[in-house]
Amino acid sequence: MTIKLHDLKPAEGSTHRKMRVARGTGGKGGKTAGRGTKGQKARRNVKPGMEGGQTPLHRRMPKLRGFTNPFRIEYLVVNLDVLQGLIDGGHTEINPETLREAGLIHKHGMVKILGRGALSGKATVKAHALSETASAAITAAGGSVEILPPPFGVRPAASGNQFTNR
Repeated sequence: MTIKLHDLKPAEGSTHRKMRVARGTGGKGGKTAGRGTKGQKARRNVKPGMEGGQTPLHRRMPKLRGFTNPFRIEYLVVNLDVLQGLIDGGHTEINPETLREAGLIHKHGMVKILGRGALSGKATVKAHALSETASAAITAAGGSVEILPPPFGVRPAASGNQFTNR
């Protein structure tokens, strides 16, 4: 004999009818219906999160302010007037390594060239990002521009809500 889902039922005597309470003073479970006498818990207005007059947890916790983007890319910024000093020093190729050796940027990070200042000499500039004005100024001075790929490759997409600002 095979058992089928529609044949299943609980064992005899294992289930009971739900007790119907609050049916007046004469019946079993009447009047206060097992809730004792008076007070907040005898009524149906105990709000969720109520802690008996103590400041509730949701009010004790500080609010989460803002959002921290886990995929934000921060650039180390170098302007054209700083590059002009390197060109005057005899550098014809400017890349992140030469900027680190000159002490203009720190050890880690991606480099972005911005357009403050002007260039008089030509140079090959290699950076991870350039502004339009900086790129136009470098090419106008007779130099060339090369954009380097990011060192981390492709960043993964955010999955779910695992990045929260706590």
